[in-house]
Amino acid sequence: MNIRLASLPWQNRAKSRTAVTLLLLGGGSVGIAPAATNEAVASTWARLPRTNLLVYHDHHGEVLPVKLKTDWQKRRSEIVRGFEQIAGPLPGRDKRCALEVRAEEKTDCGTYERQLITYASEPGSRVPAYLLVPKAALASRKRTPAVLCLHPTDTEYGHHVTVEKLRDYYRAYAHDLAERGFVTLAPAYPLMANYQPDLKTLDWQSGTLKAVWDNMRGLDLLDSLPYVKSGKYGVIGHSLGGHNAIYTAHFDPRIKVIISSCGFDSFLDYYDGNPDNWRPERGWCQTRYMLKLADYRGRLAEIPFDFHELLGALAPRPVFINAPLNDSNFKARSVDEIVNAARAVYRLYAAENNLEVAHPATGHDFPDAERERAYRLLAAKLR
Repeated sequence: MNIRLASLPWQNRAKSRTAVTLLLLGGGSVGIAPAATNEAVASTWARLPRTNLLVYHDHHGEVLPVKLKTDWQKRRSEIVRGFEQIAGPLPGRDKRCALEVRAEEKTDCGTYERQLITYASEPGSRVPAYLLVPKAALASRKRTPAVLCLHPTDTEYGHHVTVEKLRDYYRAYAHDLAERGFVTLAPAYPLMANYQPDLKTLDWQSGTLKAVWDNMRGLDLLDSLPYVKSGKYGVIGHSLGGHNAIYTAHFDPRIKVIISSCGFDSFLDYYDGNPDNWRPERGWCQTRYMLKLADYRGRLAEIPFDFHELLGALAPRPVFINAPLNDSNFKARSVDEIVNAARAVYRLYAAENNLEVAHPATGHDFPDAERERAYRLLAAKLR
């Protein structure tokens, strides 16, 4: 399979972030704006409140109210800096290479074909992924909408759980969406199951950002397919996939609809702030996630970003959140606090209805009714 790499200007950034800051502008367009100040100076400013997103630092470090969308972009750029302070900086051209897609096996699944592929996301690293292609998409003259499907934590099956029911508590949403006529791509997550990249050798500060990069290169792959409606994608994920979806959409504006199931609560509320969960290789602080978060054990309020900010940074794009009332990982009340904070930014964009949350009376699961609601949203926004 030969795939031509699309040129994506928002990915061609130098590694240094002192001169420019990537901004998601109103309406979903992308631009590079002069940074208000350099990172060394910004790092001395007090952390802005996670529950009040409508304040920002001016270039002197003074805290001012957000009145305009341009004011919000200054707060958003600070959120990006905070995330990269922990996860590492998003790479530039040095990480880009030809995708060199290889089809390892093909399976006829009735209405669609399932391909197990690998692609080169960067020099020295190939990502396993499932590509599900409806047969109708191959026969049609029209391009078909596509969805990036990010898998939950599974150290045995990894991304396979999105295409086939292998666990009672995991749902095969890549399969579901392919049967509904979407092209779906389900990449593996680093350091899980059969995907074990050497993060240190590849110069990654976190598994989280490596996953974001792999996912963005997966969108490059979709962009190149002649039967895919390029440049306009959905992302869906449960648990690990739920926050992976938010992180990836945070950096890639080609993602127009975000579905996050059981993916987060505030760092302050995670397992009631139990300090044992903030030791290296525990909880969020594992190498496959963000090891640097362990530095904030005992001072969680100082973590330079939280999901309040990340969710607000997705505005005005449609977001659907599944947050079950009895989730043992993430607290529904904490999710509501996060949504309420982010809703202020959505109101700024006159897009409050684009932020939805559901609270089924289940545990850590993505029930049928909530999945169907998510699938309808993807169909409404991508077709």
